This record gives sequence, C-alpha cells and structure tokens, in this order.
Amino acid sequence: MTRPDGRSADQLREISFTPNVAPYAQGSVLVSFGNTKVICACSVEEDVPRWMKQQGVKGGWLTAEYSMLPYSTLERKQRDISKGKIDGRSSEIQRLIGRALRAVVDLKKIGQRTLWIDCDVLQADGGTRTASITGACVAVAIACNRLLSAGKIKDFPLKQLVAAVSSGVYQATPILDLNYPEDKDASVDFNVVMTESGKFVEVQGSGEEAVFSAEEMTAMLGLAHKGIQEIVELQKKAILAADRVENAALLDLAAAFGKGR
Repeated sequence: MTRPDGRSADQLREISFTPNVAPYAQGSVLVSFGNTKVICACSVEEDVPRWMKQQGVKGGWLTAEYSMLPYSTLERKQRDISKGKIDGRSSEIQRLIGRALRAVVDLKKIGQRTLWIDCDVLQADGGTRTASITGACVAVAIACNRLLSAGKIKDFPLKQLVAAVSSGVYQATPILDLNYPEDKDASVDFNVVMTESGKFVEVQGSGEEAVFSAEEMTAMLGLAHKGIQEIVELQKKAILAADRVENAALLDLAAAFGKGR
C-alpha cells in the first residue's frame, strides 16, 4: 500500500500551530494538518445563557461554531447564511467541538462567563473536524491563561488537553490521519477524540459501503491513540509559545513607551 503523499501508515501529516492570529480574541491559533488549515479562536463573554440563569446552574458555559469558508474547497462552498440555515454537517461538527472541550474544562472555574469557540476552515484537505477540535483546545488554553493572568479567574479551568485525529482503512490497510484523497476512497473512516491521559471522549466510525473487523477497529484506535499522543506534545509547545510571544510583545511595548517619554 502506498499513500498518496508517501507517508507511512502510522505517520501524521505535518502539523503546525501559529498562535495569536486573531488579536481581538482572548485566545487564537491557526492550526494546520498538512493542507487542512483552520483558524480557531476563543472569545470570552461576561455572561451565561438564559437557560443557565433560569435553572440556577452555577459556573459558566462553553459553546462552539464551525464553518467552512467559501474558498476552502476546490469548488466554492455556499455560505450557510445564503441558505437561511446552518447545514446539517456544520451543525453536527460544532456540537462535537463543544462536547469535546466541555469534557476537559471545569465550567465552574470560569465563573459566570461563556467561552465562544469559532472554528473557520480556510483550506480543506480532509480532517477539518479533528483539526478544529485540536486547535480549539489550544485556543481555549491560551484564553484561560490570559484570564488567569488578568486575575479574572482563580484557578486554571482546563483539566487536561484534548485532541482529535482520523484513522481509517485505505487499500485494505489501517492508516492514520487521512487526507482528502484517502478519505474519499477509504473503506472505513474513524474520527477519534481523546484526552492527553488516553481517555476517549468520542469515537465516530463507519464503513463506507463496507464492513470492518474487530481487529481492524483495534488497529485504527491504536493508530489514533499514537497520533493523539504526538499531537498533544505539539499542543503543549504551541500554548507555551503563545505566552512567550505575548510577553515579548508586552516588553517591546514597554520599551517603546519608555523611549517615547
């Protein structure tokens, strides 16, 4: 079996994180899984949904929105607003992003606030939902660090990191992190969401007009676990890098202010 881009069966695409790409968000990152690129931003609203107030629910809330920009695919994708409603796929993915992050965020520790996660796909080459979850976690961590530094919260609310990756069966071989050509022709497609401690948050899997064995499922989950362990290490570096970039910018601003005086 030869993969279209020459990777080995258990090899991730090249993954990168560029933090602080949206300066008006509390936390943001451009995440790239190969040619799939998603901007993930976390904005903080000093309020909670009405249903929480009516039901007397303590703490805050976290919710997500997901969209593919019209130019993110080979053929222009029509905006949801032009159709008058969000499409079913986008709705399902943004609920998945929200579930994944709520699994690892202690909502009581963020106070009476809502964390809004926006995931906008700039370029799609397979795995946009998994890239969105992975990037959203980094954006939330950056936002929580800033809330903590500003004294708005007392404890860091992110209990552990969460990441996601795809696995599947392509040309009768279990593989990790499918790009679009592989996803299109895969006989089985899995999306796996896991915490850094190796616990499952969600597993989405199905045969594409095919069936799969218990052995193949075990192999796909094993590949996903290996991939997520590698991704988590990259997430940690990105979160630390965001703090360094921000601190350097503050030092530069202070120096410039001093010269002006």
